[in-house]
Amino acid sequence: MSEYSMKKIAISAALAVAIATPGIAAIVKVDNTKSAVSITFKQMNVPVDAKFKKFSASIDYDAAKPEASKATVDIDVASFDLGDAEYNKEVLKKEWFNAAAFPKASFVSTSMKAGAAGKLDVTGKLSIKGKTVDVSFPLSIKKEGNNQVFDGSLPIKRLTFNIGEGEWKDTGMVADEVQIKFHVVTNP
Repeated sequence: MSEYSMKKIAISAALAVAIATPGIAAIVKVDNTKSAVSITFKQMNVPVDAKFKKFSASIDYDAAKPEASKATVDIDVASFDLGDAEYNKEVLKKEWFNAAAFPKASFVSTSMKAGAAGKLDVTGKLSIKGKTVDVSFPLSIKKEGNNQVFDGSLPIKRLTFNIGEGEWKDTGMVADEVQIKFHVVTNP
């Protein structure tokens, strides 16, 4: 499998990760210059990092009643960036993200509750490439001045979302495991 093909797969995985990222506060404004949604996957057993340049999030977080909190995230699949224009173009094709048919990936929380070590346990629906699955992940929240910072990581399997079809289903070139990472900074 060529390096170009592996990067295509990586891009698809990154999209899945980005979609899984929780939303930003409805009460607060997301600082897009300080926020990020990225993915990490392995191609030929070498870690590859990529990011989504465009996403929107809505977080309605209540520290006193975390179970009343809500989050949504929408990711622009076409904003996936592997750092190379040709790879970026390839991962938008049908075999990977199929951005023409599925331009957005999304995450919608269904529950949040206090977890261990001051984190929240977040559960929700992750939708990528027309497939929706239930996901859960820990979310850390911290105060930095007047800002709130939400950090998390969600492991997914790219093949669950049909990212990497045809010859790309082979996980020998591009691993099935993808780690979606998000760092969201909100302003009051």
